[in-house]
Amino acid sequence: MFNHPDITRDAFMLHGPLSHRGYDWWWHSFTAQDALTGEDKPFFIEFFICNPALAEDEPALGQLPENQRAGKPPSYLMVKAGCWGEAPCQLHRFFSLKKTRIHGGAPYEVEAEDCFASETALRGSVTVAAADAAAHPEWMCGAGSLSWDLTVDKQIAFNVGYGASRPLRDAEAFAMYWHAEGMKTAYRGTITCNGREYTVTPERCYGYADKNWGRDFTSPWVWLSSNCLRSRRTGQELRNSVFDIGGGRPKIYFVPLDRRLLGVFYYEGKEYDFNFSHVWLNVKTDFSFEEREDTVHWRVRQENRFAVMETEISCRKAEMLLVNYEAPDGSKRHNRLWNGGTGRGTVKLYDKEEGGLRLVDEIQADHVGCEYGEYDEPDESGT
Repeated sequence: MFNHPDITRDAFMLHGPLSHRGYDWWWHSFTAQDALTGEDKPFFIEFFICNPALAEDEPALGQLPENQRAGKPPSYLMVKAGCWGEAPCQLHRFFSLKKTRIHGGAPYEVEAEDCFASETALRGSVTVAAADAAAHPEWMCGAGSLSWDLTVDKQIAFNVGYGASRPLRDAEAFAMYWHAEGMKTAYRGTITCNGREYTVTPERCYGYADKNWGRDFTSPWVWLSSNCLRSRRTGQELRNSVFDIGGGRPKIYFVPLDRRLLGVFYYEGKEYDFNFSHVWLNVKTDFSFEEREDTVHWRVRQENRFAVMETEISCRKAEMLLVNYEAPDGSKRHNRLWNGGTGRGTVKLYDKEEGGLRLVDEIQADHVGCEYGEYDEPDESGT
């Protein structure tokens, strides 16, 4: 059963070697409505911690030329916030980890000045002037202003199971870990973007919350998720449903595996599990990504002993971002990491029966969180 909440997996993970060469982030994405027009606008907020054992009085930025020349790795709390759709933007605010309060157990809490994240609340602000963004490419962001005050209610979880369990975390077996405590999350509150007010409600936020941590990122990097779903069989909204797909090419003990994805669909209370680490399910996955002139496209087919899920999603490039992260060693190898929140497409669910497949439903998916990127250079070393 993957809908197994476990807030201990949301706890701060950068202990031991990972405190010197590791990252830990908490991601939140949702849709808000313009307070004047009611128009939808998707947003994201992320708290990203890097190399806490290397903390200095000021945040150390890995893309700063003098730090690169000196081989000095990054260390900071980065608060990343932004929006997709019309005029997408990503904004970064950096704090020294000496000036950041981190609650090390569960439930987690991270706080620096007015920025706060926990299992149940998000508050904060980021403002970057255009002149400062241009003068500081090491900030890896654009210009704008965003502030938020939100409550968080995580309703359906995607627990990947043994792959992120305590023994494998302690052994640092994987380069990148994943836990989605709230792959369906209800947010409530307000957000202000470049002076414009937006309202966030549980009924129309289509929210998502997860976390990743580790010593490196994956390439390729794949993510697709939505709980804004409608059955084409009945025409009804699926209010107790969500799907989540992620992964790419995991590394275990520095050795890269074949291209693999984790995927689940919580369909009106019934669980469809396509987690490749569950060997008893005999999961098989094929996926592709295509970049066209104006759009990008994902195709994923996942199969287990009992069911098949076929997912096709597209998103307009003009509504997406090329999001920026640097790895704990200071390298920045993901330089074309497409990231969006206005994807749309279909998911087909089939049950396997004697003699073939039976279509359970064809589902229209909107407000799809979507991501894809590959390293600039092939990664054959496994490092």
